Amino acid sequence: MELERYIRPYWGYILLTTLIKLMGAVAELMIPFLMEIILDEKVPAGDQTAVFTFGGLMLLCAVFCLAFNIIANRMSAKSSGQITKAIRHDLFRKLQSLSARQMDELTVSSAESRLTSDTYNVNQFLARIQRMGIRAPMLLIGGTAMMLYMDAPLALVLICLLPIIGVITYFVTKTSLPLYTRQQTVLDKVVRTLQENITGIRVIKALSKTDYEKERFHTVNEELTAIDRKAGTVSAITNPSASLTLNLGLTLVVVIGAFQVNSGHTESGVLVAFLQYFIQILNAMLGLTRIFVMWSKGQASAKRVANALALPEDLAVKPAQPEQTTPAHIEFQDVSFSYTGIGTNISHLSFRLERGQTLGILGPTGSGKTTILNLLLRLYDPDEGKILIDGKDIRTIPLETLRDMFGVVFQNDFLTRGTIADNIRFFRELDDADLRFAAQNAQANFIEEKEGQMEAETTVRGNNLSGGQKQRLLIARALAANPDILVLDDASSALDYRTDADLRRALRQNYRHTTTVLIAQRISSLRHADLILVLDDGNVIGAGTHEELMASCGEYRHIAQTQMGDGREGV
Repeated sequence: MELERYIRPYWGYILLTTLIKLMGAVAELMIPFLMEIILDEKVPAGDQTAVFTFGGLMLLCAVFCLAFNIIANRMSAKSSGQITKAIRHDLFRKLQSLSARQMDELTVSSAESRLTSDTYNVNQFLARIQRMGIRAPMLLIGGTAMMLYMDAPLALVLICLLPIIGVITYFVTKTSLPLYTRQQTVLDKVVRTLQENITGIRVIKALSKTDYEKERFHTVNEELTAIDRKAGTVSAITNPSASLTLNLGLTLVVVIGAFQVNSGHTESGVLVAFLQYFIQILNAMLGLTRIFVMWSKGQASAKRVANALALPEDLAVKPAQPEQTTPAHIEFQDVSFSYTGIGTNISHLSFRLERGQTLGILGPTGSGKTTILNLLLRLYDPDEGKILIDGKDIRTIPLETLRDMFGVVFQNDFLTRGTIADNIRFFRELDDADLRFAAQNAQANFIEEKEGQMEAETTVRGNNLSGGQKQRLLIARALAANPDILVLDDASSALDYRTDADLRRALRQNYRHTTTVLIAQRISSLRHADLILVLDDGNVIGAGTHEELMASCGEYRHIAQTQMGDGREGV
């Protein structure tokens, strides 16, 4: 990911954070040096005033170190939070702009984990690098320099051990990076399993599949735990290895230093200062190893976020073309489409609708009914052929303009937590009169019976409403903006025959200039359509009015006779 693009606006702020951290590290490094002066120079000289003076300087350095580190840590949290906020915002906007095909490939669970856990790992890396990325190297380099200044031969004992720790850190980082990448992939599976379980909780309980779902979740959870344990085990090697190596070095320093103090080649204050600098160097090395562990996580997550951000625009708006002289409001011209590229979901589909007409689509599951709607809404682009609205290829119409033409009720639609008015308005600038008019035409009379009416509360996914109430509320949402094209994907399946008939009557009377595309399983719901398409495996096996299909299409006639006897009954 091009983190620089997100970091650039905060360079000045980060540099100030770095400077404050640097000042805190310098103050911390001065404490052992001042202590060495007290022990080796001021105490032997009996200068009590100097002892208190240098002791006060040590206290002042400790206060400065504490204050500077607190200030810098708060600043690093703020800048890393703002940077992550910008990344998360861009990622959310990118996910919103993806075509349905791209989202199918990415998967919803992966999108959710990239937007949450992956951006969190990036945030932690940015914060950690600002907190320890300056302080740790400064303590490491500064402490080593001070030891070389005090006693170079003794300092070389510890310095010789640093390359060993560097090799260990390199090995751990190289090994853990693919493990953390794998961990995030497995996390996608956990999120998907949990998402499916929560969405289908009623079906799971109704079919007594709770134990099965527990086992399914247990399997993916165990897989995540195993990869997390393996990655954690590899990363955990660093701290004890670094501590062991440096402690062995410290043992040598103490032994050699004791002999040197005994022989008079080294002052006791130098040895005490060495012990303090060793502690600082040890903490610095442990901090650096934690940075490398977080870097492994951050890099793995950043790549996943970057891959999502780098997805190309799949539904780019093409240059305007000469409009076709056609009276058709909607026209499909030899349209073919496949979700996977293997086989076809829609094959050579052609039809025309004039403004205000109704298209009915009938066919078994998987025949391509919803696919036609997806193509009309440009959630996908056809592999072959053209789709025209008012003579314009929909690929030349800006997506926002195109989508504003539609009022849509999908087969698996959703309601949000809020009020009935909120769900019908759905964040659009609509008057209360528009909402009431849409609800009236959608036959949502139940609203008047609820306490608060339009301000009555709806729970998450509308679980406090019946199936028929949900569908009428969704239809009201689709009608509220008086759309040019109304798309109803099996939107009246939960309605009784009378309510369904009243709905169709209201649409004919009050939305005469709205072109309707209707998918239904009931012949009675679409028998009055101006054009009915009968689909089977992506192919049109019958097209025409109800009367024409009764005479020419055996499949349609069979369905009609099954549902309505001789096919002449119904509302």
